[in-house]
Amino acid sequence: MKWSNLAETVLGGEAISRDEAMAVLQAPEDELLAILDAAFRVRLHYHGREVRIHILQNAKSGMCRENCAFCSQAIGSYSGVDRYRMQTVEELVAGAREAHQRQAVKYCMVTATRGPSDSELDTVCEAVRQIKSEIPIELCTSLGLLNDDQAEQLAAAGVHRFNHNLETSRRYFPTVCQTHTYDDRVATVRAARKAGMEACCGGIMGMGEELQDRVDLAFELHDLGVEAIPVNFLDPRPGTPLGHLPRLTPTECLKALAMFRLVNPRSELRVAGGREVNLRHMQPLALYPANSMFTEGYLTTPGAKYEEDMAMIRDAGFAVAQLEPAL
Repeated sequence: MKWSNLAETVLGGEAISRDEAMAVLQAPEDELLAILDAAFRVRLHYHGREVRIHILQNAKSGMCRENCAFCSQAIGSYSGVDRYRMQTVEELVAGAREAHQRQAVKYCMVTATRGPSDSELDTVCEAVRQIKSEIPIELCTSLGLLNDDQAEQLAAAGVHRFNHNLETSRRYFPTVCQTHTYDDRVATVRAARKAGMEACCGGIMGMGEELQDRVDLAFELHDLGVEAIPVNFLDPRPGTPLGHLPRLTPTECLKALAMFRLVNPRSELRVAGGREVNLRHMQPLALYPANSMFTEGYLTTPGAKYEEDMAMIRDAGFAVAQLEPAL
């Protein structure tokens, strides 16, 4: 296949087919640079050379009753992860100040839970109001499953974007989680968008799924019209049901990122959890399809330091995105 033709298709306003998306994932490794070039042409057209920096705050850790097989905070996982209840408003606001100092355009408050309790929702909403009053940063929350009323409360408080990943394809999801359904997750994404928030929704590669599952997830996200897609790569956690799985190779990760970019050209595409240990020395190449990244680690695992990531972005010829001033 001539990979430049896929870029021409997308830049011409047409969608690539599922077969073409699968071909990206199945391509021989000696065609990787041509695939990345096609993805980069699309990235450059829609997103320029900027990289949007995001920082996570684990607002409630290790106390989840859901059984997601990849998660070290899930019930039944014995991974030694820190356990603590909901952080205070003051702690959440302090995290936002630190994120702003590190040029983050988004600060995401995350809780390990099926869904927020009334008191947890109140805490997050109050923190959001205080942050919005003093810190120029966009706010994202990831609080599990939401109903319409909860989504409306978050939007009214000033949450810009809500994260809730589909994780994998509809076919493979029951292998990964049994305490809630794929449709529960889809409903949460739709509730967030109905309330006026943007939807941040992606998945995890390398959980034992087939290549077709990755393609199915990319097209499901396209059909939902999500504004941002975090692509995670499983960093198997000891004590979790998926702790025995091998990590993906760097080329598998890069082809997945390129495929998600070609299927979802306008979405913010984030190279997310597991990038350091899966991509290893090939991390800079992820910036060619992806226009966003987390820095300073993830919820339960450390990641690259802020200074290291800034150097990588500069050395690769990209620039850190700046938050646009409010009108």
